[in-house]
Amino acid sequence: MMYIILHLLNCILWYNTKYEKEKNKSTLFALVSFFLAKEVSKKNTVAIVSPDTRPIDGVKLYPLKMPFKVAFTGHPEWKNCKLFSELSETEIMRLHKSFMESVVEAVEDFKPDLIHVHHIFPLSWSARFIHSTYGIPYIVTSHGSGLACLEIDKRYYGLTSDALHGASYVTSVSINNRSKMVKTFSSINNRKLRTISGGVKIDTFYKVNSKAIAKEFNLTGKKIILFAGKLTKFKGVEYLVKAAKQIRGEVVISGGGPEKKHLMQIVKDEKISNVHFLGHIDTTERLVQLYSLADIFVAPSIWDDPMPLTILEAMATHCAMVVTKKGGIPLAVRGGYNGLFITPKSSNDITLKVNMLLKNEELMKKMGERSREIAKKKFTWEDISSRFNGIYDRMVK
Repeated sequence: MMYIILHLLNCILWYNTKYEKEKNKSTLFALVSFFLAKEVSKKNTVAIVSPDTRPIDGVKLYPLKMPFKVAFTGHPEWKNCKLFSELSETEIMRLHKSFMESVVEAVEDFKPDLIHVHHIFPLSWSARFIHSTYGIPYIVTSHGSGLACLEIDKRYYGLTSDALHGASYVTSVSINNRSKMVKTFSSINNRKLRTISGGVKIDTFYKVNSKAIAKEFNLTGKKIILFAGKLTKFKGVEYLVKAAKQIRGEVVISGGGPEKKHLMQIVKDEKISNVHFLGHIDTTERLVQLYSLADIFVAPSIWDDPMPLTILEAMATHCAMVVTKKGGIPLAVRGGYNGLFITPKSSNDITLKVNMLLKNEELMKKMGERSREIAKKKFTWEDISSRFNGIYDRMVK
């Protein structure tokens, strides 16, 4: 088969059955995820349409031309990118035109059998056009950010609803995300909905020696409470920062985003001495070291986070989890087993649960071991890609 994935920050996937008949291998053009593309390329020929042109072994890359940088909630490598909710009507038109041209060029060259779109818009609009004119089926994956944007900006609803209606399948990364999809787009046929979470590369994310990164950030011998991810209001990091004064360890914040200045101001105003802002960790190797350094991973999300991949990465590296019971998070974290649940927007509860684990080191370590077990059992990219491959096979029969 031959696939193309269209990816904004994620992507669209295309599948070519003719190649499979001749070579017993398919072509996948993947933009949704580096790891998903790597896995599906073992059985398919893969291509990705994306603004990110960093090479992926075994995957063909096509550039997604952008008249300007844009994202749903910001991007750590695009310092001044626009947000979809801030675009003018003319800017939406320019973006759609540029995306359409990029997708058509890739389709003409790659000749895929199937397209996989990540995020419900705007690349799904291009896939809908390709399906109508070239007859190529497509699947759309909802990661949650598009739905959050639609809640505050209805301009994207009409074309997105039409694109989802024309898709062969629509997948969501959590049950909660799926429920929101049904509520937002009541015309979606329930028979084509599937729930498939993201995954983690188990042989990449595992506990390693973290002495070097501990020394680099002056954290040697300290108890580490970690948050890693995009710093937006949705993530609720301010409640972790406000809890830090009473936490018996060092609170480490990794990531960038629009909330960073506000969080740093809280630290300054409250004279908090145990919060460390590391910024965006730019390599997987260093990120794995950082996870390995952590004793507890805190995810204080205040919105229905579909399934943060940072949670799966932290679990794979033996972190005990302290998280809110929001969105897709309970799919990975079991209260009292590999972590503890906290009340959203409650710094006091964060303090209580974190200190409880720090005091009971044996339980904290046991929870970290269980986190690794759950990640290996339920969230490997091998398993995730196998589920997608089953859908792709049904789409091209």
